[in-house]
Amino acid sequence: MDKIAIANKIRESLIALSDENTKAVSAHFFKEAVNVYGVKSTEVKRVAKESFKSCIGITKEQAFEICDLLWQSGVMEESFIACEWSCRFNKEYLPDDFARFEKWITNYVSNWASCDTLCNHTVGDFVMLYPEYIAKLKEFTKSENRWVRRAAAVTLIIPARKGLFLADILEIATTLLADSDDLVQKGYGWMLKAASEAHRDEIYHFVLKHRATMPRTALRYAIEKMPPEYRKEAMIKK
Repeated sequence: MDKIAIANKIRESLIALSDENTKAVSAHFFKEAVNVYGVKSTEVKRVAKESFKSCIGITKEQAFEICDLLWQSGVMEESFIACEWSCRFNKEYLPDDFARFEKWITNYVSNWASCDTLCNHTVGDFVMLYPEYIAKLKEFTKSENRWVRRAAAVTLIIPARKGLFLADILEIATTLLADSDDLVQKGYGWMLKAASEAHRDEIYHFVLKHRATMPRTALRYAIEKMPPEYRKEAMIKK
């Protein structure tokens, strides 16, 4: 299997679907500069599905090596394809795969969309299989890399919605509480909001306890799905 040829074919498919208007619109969603072709998300998903289907008999390791090539390009749509491919093997993840996922986050993630797409699904699925790796997420909170710190929180979005890992979620939120980066604040606020779907009272009490020091950005995210009276009380600084 010629991995470089497959990656190049995916790249050519994306470039053929690019347009300047989509590229311009995409840029408005990011404060940082992003490298994009300008392909609509529905088309990116179609390319991911069709390209994967054409690789009959591909193994997890072969697929992950192609994902490596896509991540290395630095183009956002290629990172989305890599995420789509990697999460297709979520039933086959092994503990050693975390090192590769960590490399993708640390070395290649350069915007919130790539961070969230990778962490919500691929890495989130991984930690549900191997909860002991949540300890690595806690290490992520100490990173100087904003995307690694955001990853610590957004990896737990889907587990949080399932009611899982509440104590770990609160520990990570506490560590990130005073983070000065608004995208990290939004990340852990989103994690708390997701956890509130199954643990509303626990998240509400956490917010009340920390509302004097919690950045408003994170606080608003955390209480977004709570009843109006809860939100009103939480917004009063004490």
